[in-house]
Amino acid sequence: MNTNFINDIVNWLISSGALSALFIFAWKYLKPVLVAKQKHAKTVQEKELLGLVNQLADNAVSSLVSAQGVTGSDKFKQATKIVGSTLADKGFDVQQETVEHAVQAAYEKSDLTPTVDPNKEPQTGVVVHG
Repeated sequence: MNTNFINDIVNWLISSGALSALFIFAWKYLKPVLVAKQKHAKTVQEKELLGLVNQLADNAVSSLVSAQGVTGSDKFKQATKIVGSTLADKGFDVQQETVEHAVQAAYEKSDLTPTVDPNKEPQTGVVVHG
C-alpha cells in the first residue's frame, strides 16, 4: 500500500508537470542567490590577491633600497620583475599594470623616495650660488 501510494504521487508529479514547474521555480529563486554568492567570493579573492601583490611589492622595494649603483628606473624594473615572477610561480594571473602600480606605491612609501618639506618654498628659475 505504502509503495503504491508513493509511486502514484511521483507518477502524478511527473505526468502533470508539477515537478517541472517546481524545478523551474526553485531554479529562478536559487540562481540569483548563487550568482550573488559567486560575485562576493570573487570580490573577496581579488581583495586578498591585491593585498598579496602589495605585500610582495613592499618586500621587493625594501630589498632594493640598499642596492648601490643601480638607477631608480632599474630598481623599479627589477622590483616589478620580482613581484611578477613570484606571482607567476605561485600560479596567480595578475596584469602587469597592476604589478607596476603596486611597485610604484611601494616605492613612494619606501626610503627611496626623498621626503619633501611642505613648508619650504620650491626654487624656481635659475639659481646662482655666490
